[in-house]
Amino acid sequence: MLITNVRPWGGPLAEIAVEDGRIAAITPLKSEVDTAGAVDGRGRLALPAFSDVHCHLDSTRIGLPFRPHTGSPGIWPMVMNDRENWRDAEWTVAERATHTLGRMIAQGTTRVRSYAQIDADCGLERFEGVLAAKEAHRDRCEVEVIAFPQAGLLREPGVPELVDEALASGAAVVGGIDPCTLDRDPVRHLDVLFGLAEKHQVPVDVHLHEPGELGVFSVDLILERTRALGMTGQVTLSHAYALGGISESTTRRLVEEFAELDVSMATVAPAQNRSLPLTELTAAGVRVGLGEDGQRDYWSPYGNADMLDRTWQLAFTNRFREDELIEHCLAVASRGGASILDRDLPRLASVSDRPGLAVGDQADILLVDGDTPTAAVMDRGRDRTVLHNGRVVAEGCELVSR
Repeated sequence: MLITNVRPWGGPLAEIAVEDGRIAAITPLKSEVDTAGAVDGRGRLALPAFSDVHCHLDSTRIGLPFRPHTGSPGIWPMVMNDRENWRDAEWTVAERATHTLGRMIAQGTTRVRSYAQIDADCGLERFEGVLAAKEAHRDRCEVEVIAFPQAGLLREPGVPELVDEALASGAAVVGGIDPCTLDRDPVRHLDVLFGLAEKHQVPVDVHLHEPGELGVFSVDLILERTRALGMTGQVTLSHAYALGGISESTTRRLVEEFAELDVSMATVAPAQNRSLPLTELTAAGVRVGLGEDGQRDYWSPYGNADMLDRTWQLAFTNRFREDELIEHCLAVASRGGASILDRDLPRLASVSDRPGLAVGDQADILLVDGDTPTAAVMDRGRDRTVLHNGRVVAEGCELVSR
């Protein structure tokens, strides 16, 4: 496979040779090379394909008619609103998850970590729907499924056993959520969570919406478990909106401990300013990835399956204007997230690090129109070609048949 007439990370025109799904060579563009059968980049940018490390394929309504938002503020009311409505969707969970995952791939995402809700209401039905989507797109995208107790591990009977069953049936990660405010028993919650992780030898991903000092308290308990159980590099905190709003000393301590224990963070670029600072996390060596969260579901009408759009949101909510920082958002949305899914990949070294398109890298590549990477984020053009393992899987934001 040869990808010709492209500009890796906005640099000079080049050709990318691919062998066995990996980049074998990157050379300056040579007009005399036989390009028969090559992918013609037509002068577009070549960027690493996106990695969405925080999405909920089990709840999406992408592709279905808009519906009035019926949820109330707060995690538990939103959980109950979802519970009251998800079975009334025009498509099954598997159909919705498969469609949305296809839209994500078509727009440039080739690595995904998706939650699959498991609770006393849905059992494993939603988990099985996400597994079906993973199987439907197995040649186009790598998918990790999180066994996720959205309604808590402890509030309803039988949930730990259901999560245990999911982990034995294909889930790759075990999820936790708000040990204090939702389950109201952080010690027992973490006992169950880390016990399941140890039993199945899987990583942990904790949804943390808890505010202020309470959030820091839960994080300290998680860090304590991570250290005591030797789970360095196996824990991700998702959301954690308010950890950066306590004090400078608390921010500094948390960033240092995250780096020490290789605790990663998954953000959805929320519209608030109390998160831990992205540039400081990167400077310390903390892995940070980006995700789209729920998409047009029973929690929110937002979301469009386009990680380039969410990259714009990450730059906007961080108030970035400099090209280097906006390009850093692209690095977070692509290789930053990939390094959470594959811990053998190095952490981003700095805000100027532009990995993912070097010899030896997996040939997951997005070709997109734009004068520069920053322009691509601002304009979010539709002239895109997506490659997974060196094979074209989407063209013009539409999937390519196998």
